[in-house]
Parts: sequence; C-alpha cells; structure tokens
Amino acid sequence: MAHALSHEQITQFEKDGYLVFRAMLGPAACEHMLAVAALQLQAALPPLEYEAELGYAGAPASLEAEGGRTVRRLRGAYDRDACFHDWAEDARVVSKLRQLFDEPVCLTLAHHNCVMTKHPQYGTATGWHRDIRYWSFTQPDLICVWLALGDETPDNGGLKFIPGSHRLHIAPEQLDELDFLRPEHPANQAIFAQGKAVELQQGDVVFFHSRLFHAAGVNATPAVKTSVAFAYHGNSNQAVPGSRSAASPDVRLTD
Repeated sequence: MAHALSHEQITQFEKDGYLVFRAMLGPAACEHMLAVAALQLQAALPPLEYEAELGYAGAPASLEAEGGRTVRRLRGAYDRDACFHDWAEDARVVSKLRQLFDEPVCLTLAHHNCVMTKHPQYGTATGWHRDIRYWSFTQPDLICVWLALGDETPDNGGLKFIPGSHRLHIAPEQLDELDFLRPEHPANQAIFAQGKAVELQQGDVVFFHSRLFHAAGVNATPAVKTSVAFAYHGNSNQAVPGSRSAASPDVRLTD
C-alpha cells in the first residue's frame, strides 16, 4: 500500500487519539481550495453556519448585531465543489482510515463535511469537547480528517488536543449542558494541564478520534483561518436510525 501507515503510527493513534501528517496536500491544491472558499464566503453561498447561531461566549448576539453575519463554517463541503469532493475521497486519506478502522470506510455527510473558518474579532473560542457528544452511531469510533489550508497556531485559533483523552472516563458532572468540560470542576484541572497545541502548516493534515477532547482559541491575527473537515466511520458502525447522524446519506469509499 503506497500510503500505508506504519505499525508505530497505528500504535500512536491508539495511544494519543490523533496523528499529524505533514505536507500531505500540495500548495497549489490548498490555494485552489482557499480561492473557492473565499468566493463562496463572499457570496454567502448556503448552507452556512454563523457565529451568532452558535451562541458561544463572545459571539454576536444575533444575525442583525455587529459581526452577526460572521461565518463559522461552509456546510455541505462535499457537494460544494469538486476540489472538496475529491479531497474527501483522496486515496491517501482513505487508505490510512482503512487501516485504522480495519474495515471498509464510509464518509458521513451528516457531520463536519465543511469548510471551517475562524475570523478575526468575531470568531469565538471553542471549549474542550468531544465531537461524539452530538453524533449517534452504534459505536463512538469515528475519525475527523482536518486539512489546514493555511498555517494554524495558537495565535489564530489553532487546534489543541488532550492526548489520550479518547480513552478517559468522564463523569456527567464534569460536563456542562452542552457537554463541554466545565472549567470550574476540580477533576478537570489535571485534564486541562495535559492540553497540547498542535501547530499546522498549509497542507498538513490531522486525523483525530471522535472521543478525543479538543479545543481552539480565538483568532488574534488579521487574517481568516480556513480548514476543511470531514468525518469518517467504519462500514459496520452505522448511524442510529432516526438520529441526526442518519439524516444524511453516507458515501462508501474504496482505497
């Protein structure tokens, strides 16, 4: 397999819950995606998610407030343009996922499937959370594939992970009503101390487990940070019927 993971990489993913692949996508392809995303942001091409709709701390109070039309993500990336569709099905991605799942791979269109943007001033921070908090599958074992279309650092709201947290047992009282780790809970302090910023450059890709706690700060730079995120699961791990996860079709992929 030309794009195969090593035994050490598989072991690292199982231990830490994430893997980083440097320069996986070339500059030309990244710049093309950036150009497409910029045009669609300028045109406010739906479906969109706005910061005001999330209600996170520091977000505009409404769509009509100052900064209220700040886009958090371009939804439905798979069907927005061939460049996103082709990346979602890229053999370099699918072959690695095939090894991690140890079975055929499916792309879920119900979750992520988006171009993520973090804007200056109105782009809000995201607390420590697990993606599986609002996904419903027979097993909580999905993987997000996150592509950095530009550099991602703590200064512009880059990702932070708590290595190994996909294996932690978290008591209900450690989480708030949105299933974020409560900053004030004593048991969470030692967990927060293990947080690690993962700096990415254009074309870098990170795979991370749906149970891994991750967060991101605000963008304190003058430029928009742009990423592409898709979520995948093994073929045997199906969405729970009637749930939001089952509301959109899967795409079965072959490597």
